[in-house]
Amino acid sequence: MTASVITTRGLTRRYKGAAALEDVTLDIEPGVITGLLGRNGAGKTTLMSLITAQDRPSAGTVSVNGRDPFEHAEIIEQMCFVRDNQRYPDDYKLKHAIRAASIFYPHWSQQLADRLIELFRIPSKPVIKKFSRGQLSALGIVLGLASRSPITFFDEPYLGLDATARGIFYDELLRDYAAHPRTIILSTHLIDEMDRLLERVIVLDQGRVVRHADVDELRGGAYQVAGKAAAVERFVRDRRALSRRTIGGLGTAVLEGVLGDEDRAEAASGGLEITPVSLQDLVAAYGLGDAVDDGDPADPELATVSPLSERSAS
Repeated sequence: MTASVITTRGLTRRYKGAAALEDVTLDIEPGVITGLLGRNGAGKTTLMSLITAQDRPSAGTVSVNGRDPFEHAEIIEQMCFVRDNQRYPDDYKLKHAIRAASIFYPHWSQQLADRLIELFRIPSKPVIKKFSRGQLSALGIVLGLASRSPITFFDEPYLGLDATARGIFYDELLRDYAAHPRTIILSTHLIDEMDRLLERVIVLDQGRVVRHADVDELRGGAYQVAGKAAAVERFVRDRRALSRRTIGGLGTAVLEGVLGDEDRAEAASGGLEITPVSLQDLVAAYGLGDAVDDGDPADPELATVSPLSERSAS
């Protein structure tokens, strides 16, 4: 069996009595692109912060390559965490952020950084604090991909990017991942767009893991029925319904389970239509929405500055 690159056991983080993460136990395989999915405050950013040693757990443990990452520079330098609200010193320009990254990340590719800067058309003259939301996201993508860190985290990396720029991100991520395989974890709400990138997903809800599975396994373990509301209700009575919806006399339901011949026959006898469930719809059925995550509950004293901003750009 493949050893886990990241392991958590009972991982919990509370802020002033409120649980941002509760009893999370995970084994994340190396060399896999994993989607981290969940609603606002589900615990996604908190989980990434704990794994990258930018925060400490209230309870439980986290290990990276078999070691606690906290205060172990040789472990931390193998990880890159690009936050959606990444901060930089006020006087930083593009060249300063790139230089700091080239110093901090031992696997840094300047050639890839230059290519991405040109593709995203990131300006070099203004200070970063004057960048638009899209330009900030593009810079984060450059740092994350060009770092070629063995473990790379992207927290909502596409905010402010138009469709063309998002397409560049997806294509370049797959291109470089194929040439330089590594562990990539993406926090995202654009599930349908990123569907083709993801091999596994971790679904969080209210700080707990709802599902952790291969994408194909997740899709194959659910289906949707639609038809007259009364017939839908009869069909779901002895099955696990992840979600139900009724509009007038019509109803739909997303059901968890493998669809068998008996299920098909019963649905047909009730005049119900059976259809596959997209990953987006399945995540929504687990009670998760597609609103932009504004961040998990956090202690206001908790630093959100990345290692890049702590390095001199002189």
